[in-house]
Amino acid sequence: MLAVPPVIWRFRRLILLLAFALVLFALYRASGLHEDFSLDYLRSELQDNRVRGLLLFVGLFALGNLLHIPGLLFLAAAVLALGKLWGGLITYGAAVFSCGSTFLVIRAVGGDGLRLLNNRFTRAVFSHLDQRPAGSVFLLRLAFITAPTLNYSLALSGVAFSPYMLGTLLGLPIPLLLCCLLFDHLGNALLG
Repeated sequence: MLAVPPVIWRFRRLILLLAFALVLFALYRASGLHEDFSLDYLRSELQDNRVRGLLLFVGLFALGNLLHIPGLLFLAAAVLALGKLWGGLITYGAAVFSCGSTFLVIRAVGGDGLRLLNNRFTRAVFSHLDQRPAGSVFLLRLAFITAPTLNYSLALSGVAFSPYMLGTLLGLPIPLLLCCLLFDHLGNALLG
């Protein structure tokens, strides 16, 4: 029987996470679901059937976050379909759900795998994150909104779920508002 090298055993959860991501991506492509990740499709679903469109929007946003599809695509679709107020509010709720569900899935699969990277840079980053977890997440949300890579990194960082969600809840409104205004302006300029 072959022995597992210590380095592979040490990083087993990160390797499992990579395998999970590859399988998820393969299923996404094989299912044809990738055709639903377009601005026009999302916008028409939100306009045609509000309840089904909203549920589909939230579900696709959460799946998109796991697949590293930028959340701004969803925000643009919601603003163009529903206007800046309702589109922004719906996207805020979907973004909070998406960030929370991504955190839980990635943490369950990968644990706090980034803590295994023990060098001066990561120790400095984790020091700030450990001292002020909610404040750090808040500042990161201001800069990177719902960036999938940020969600993965924070889930793997060992930060607890409650400060993660608090920072997310408080950090998303300002950048989402600014993006809503931008997409509304662009939509008006291009469509009307």
